[in-house]
Amino acid sequence: MKQYIVDAFTDKPFSGNPAAICVMDEWPSEDFMMKMAMENNLSETAFIVKEPQGYHLRWFTPGGEIELCGHATLASSFVILNYYEPESTIVQFSTLSGRLTVKRKGLLYEMDFPIYKRKEIPVTGDMEEAFGFRPLKALLGMDLICVFDEEQVRSMTPDQTKLRSLPGRLYNATARGKDTDCVSRSFAPSFGVPEDPVCGSAHCQIAPYWSELLGKKEITAYQASRRGGYLHCRMKENQRIAISGEAALVAISEIIAE
Repeated sequence: MKQYIVDAFTDKPFSGNPAAICVMDEWPSEDFMMKMAMENNLSETAFIVKEPQGYHLRWFTPGGEIELCGHATLASSFVILNYYEPESTIVQFSTLSGRLTVKRKGLLYEMDFPIYKRKEIPVTGDMEEAFGFRPLKALLGMDLICVFDEEQVRSMTPDQTKLRSLPGRLYNATARGKDTDCVSRSFAPSFGVPEDPVCGSAHCQIAPYWSELLGKKEITAYQASRRGGYLHCRMKENQRIAISGEAALVAISEIIAE
């Protein structure tokens, strides 16, 4: 099978969020997919098989399979629309999060994702100890979202062990941005990923929060990891969000292990 390494939410290699995209004729065992994810040691390895009803997409971290990944979906659409169906401008994936549609719009790949509900919860001392700063506000949906000042978000070095004791799938720190509508960082120690360089699925919660607070339907977000990356988020009807970004190819290889 072919494997593509693609950097998502960036226009140049070695920035944004890298994903390994494996395109196959049939499904390997879950054990094989887990071993490939651990071998790649990226935040995501995606596996794609074309079935009678269309493309089926699954995402694996080094710690296991997950139900939604934004950057690996963007990277997967980049691969399909450039190397398998270059005449197309749209691709649909069957996933654990339902049917996901990605459209190519110029240099951007626009993903149609669900907005995850979230509710405000009390700020705790455990949150302060884990992040290193006391949040101004905390919200819980699929992920934990803690609001800070921008400088705190950029400079924090969270305690990975203490993060794991907090509620939620991922642990996100976000703030109002000076140059963009918001800045964020995402940590996923439970999945073997200390920090996700650019997390698309986290912005299914982060961007709607800032959209409501700022009264804007379109949000420009910056993920302030060491690699960095930009996400263009647009609120849609029916609790959906369009998240767009660019992508850059790093490598194409052939997997010979079985």
